[in-house]
Amino acid sequence: MRGRYGRQGSSQTRARTGARTRARTRTRAWAALIAAGALALTACGGDGDATRGGPSTGPEQKGPTVQLPKLPGEKLEVSAVWTGPEQANFAKVLKEFEKRTGATVAFVPAQDPIVTFLGTKIAGGQPPDVALLPQVGALVAAVRNKWAQPAGPEATAQLEANYSPGWRQLGAVEGTQYGVYYKAANKSLVWYNAKAFEAAGVKPPKTWKELIAAADTLSASGTPAVSVAGADGWTLTDWFENVYLSQAGPEKYDRLAKHEIKWTDDSVKEALTTLGELFGRKDFLAGGTSGALATEFPKSVTQTFTGGERPAAAMVFEGDFVGVNIAQTEAKVGEDALVFPFPAVGAKAPVVSGGDVAVALKPSKGAQALLTFLASADAARIQAGQGGFVSPNKAVDLAAYPNDIQRGIAKALIAAGDDFRFDMSDQAPAAFGATPGTGEWKALQDFLANPSDVAGTQARLEADAAKAFGN
Repeated sequence: MRGRYGRQGSSQTRARTGARTRARTRTRAWAALIAAGALALTACGGDGDATRGGPSTGPEQKGPTVQLPKLPGEKLEVSAVWTGPEQANFAKVLKEFEKRTGATVAFVPAQDPIVTFLGTKIAGGQPPDVALLPQVGALVAAVRNKWAQPAGPEATAQLEANYSPGWRQLGAVEGTQYGVYYKAANKSLVWYNAKAFEAAGVKPPKTWKELIAAADTLSASGTPAVSVAGADGWTLTDWFENVYLSQAGPEKYDRLAKHEIKWTDDSVKEALTTLGELFGRKDFLAGGTSGALATEFPKSVTQTFTGGERPAAAMVFEGDFVGVNIAQTEAKVGEDALVFPFPAVGAKAPVVSGGDVAVALKPSKGAQALLTFLASADAARIQAGQGGFVSPNKAVDLAAYPNDIQRGIAKALIAAGDDFRFDMSDQAPAAFGATPGTGEWKALQDFLANPSDVAGTQARLEADAAKAFGN
């Protein structure tokens, strides 16, 4: 995701023609996805009238749907940038793999940028057997560096049975299947504290103008409107991408993602100016500007759902995985913590997706077995039941998800098929879109600190992008 889009064309002309064709095809179903997502969320309380029932316990556990080899005594390592409850939930998946195969699996925490982390491990002769990469570009880099192993026939069979062509293609490089998209994300959601909204008399906004008006009302009532995780630059790229996709449209989004248009383009100016309407109001931000810049993502969520009617903020923007962090508070998803689609800035509300792709880094039977398991509904069902997780695996029963909100998000993702826009910064080279303290992350943190400097932000973004893309 923070690198080029996966499959590469054989020439610039072919790539651009393909991009235009994909843009036209995806645009037709774009509105359908938005409608499906909005409908699902509204049914779960996204309009402020929440369903007050407790979370579903889900279906009885089904038997295995994928056969795995016996691997007694084999030791495997898996790396990902996951921490905290997300890592703990994934550990339950690995435990099931161990139970079925007799192998032992150790989780090795990785750091961003993961390509640098893996490069160090490989140079030291200690690569993990499997890595879950949070960027399309990281997969491309792993293949070009000759680190990655092609997916075996068993994993490929699971992919063909369970995944749409678009998700399979995202895990392929130059026509060869390497990766399994184990985890997906809807990154166009705003989660809100139901009590704070009720106390201020605010309803979920459907447009950017309504969002700013709601933020004004909330802040005037004594509760800052938004908790922004400015200490983590990736969250700021997600803010920008949602505004840009809705305002500039999908075709320009695709072109900017490939650096076919410059960051000094007027469309970028318009998006930053719009985003500045929110970031430029210190009273809208939990802790003001300095507080936002010091807030990491987990805290941005937890501080929104603690404090009763007077939390640190009334809303927090991020993907469906926010549910994992809400679970660390006393708030209940679907009751205290509700969600609405990212408001429309232009004619259509945005839908930005992301995900984590599993790739084998060792030519071992164990690595391929784990890849096969992660491509199965069996593995996804386990983590789906923990919350804060959505799978692009269409064979996962929606009843596996623990509440109506998660089911609605998952249903909208599967219904979308191949019609989604992938996280823009995740399509860029890691030096621009996926490295703390540099590139887009740093430029947007500087913008959060000084939202009036639109031209300066554009100039820095373009200089860094040109260097990273080599043009």
